[in-house]
Amino acid sequence: MQQKQTVRDWMKDLIVFVDPETTVTDALTLMRHRYVNSLIVRKTESNPEYGIVTAFDVCDKIVAREANPSKVTVVEIMNSPLKTVSEDMSLKECAEKMKENRFHHLPVVDKDGKLVGMINAEDFLVVAEVMGRGNGERVLS
Repeated sequence: MQQKQTVRDWMKDLIVFVDPETTVTDALTLMRHRYVNSLIVRKTESNPEYGIVTAFDVCDKIVAREANPSKVTVVEIMNSPLKTVSEDMSLKECAEKMKENRFHHLPVVDKDGKLVGMINAEDFLVVAEVMGRGNGERVLS
């Protein structure tokens, strides 16, 4: 069996989008209902680049600053331009990029630059467990 070692093999293909003018409160509701810890902020006329909002942004930019999430929009706390990884990148390279940049969530793009998934630090918990157990086709080298 082929060993699973690329981002494509471990990413989630669920990408949840949010409009840039959405309040953080509404974005949090969306995150909770979709069971995700990050949202991709859509491109619009007023927001020409994709962005990302994560649980860490909410912690750092809302809770720690005691900002009212119903009065702050996601465009105000998002990170942009979007940093991405290729679906063909090795897990080791992806983990190194996350470590070097202190990223916890990375959108995944295909060879044409189209968003196709997400990989986050929690996915690497499963990767590490499989590395330790050496289970079946998800063995890493």
